[in-house]
Amino acid sequence: MSRKLPTLSWRKLLKALNKAGFKTVHQKGSHIFLTDGKHKITVPRHETIKKGTLLAIIQQAGLTKEELLKLLD
Repeated sequence: MSRKLPTLSWRKLLKALNKAGFKTVHQKGSHIFLTDGKHKITVPRHETIKKGTLLAIIQQAGLTKEELLKLLD
């Protein structure tokens, strides 16, 4: 059974995505744009990332929930 996704801040999510090989391309306003050369994703700089937004970011990054949870450990 998979673990539930935790409530994440943009900082924690950014650290996990960096571990997965994503690098910051640029920032505009309250959004950070990242790429790993294959996928492009946008992370909002919000204190808590909403569940739907987090799921969309995971999908755009080509990750699974389980992979993200491992990156957060």
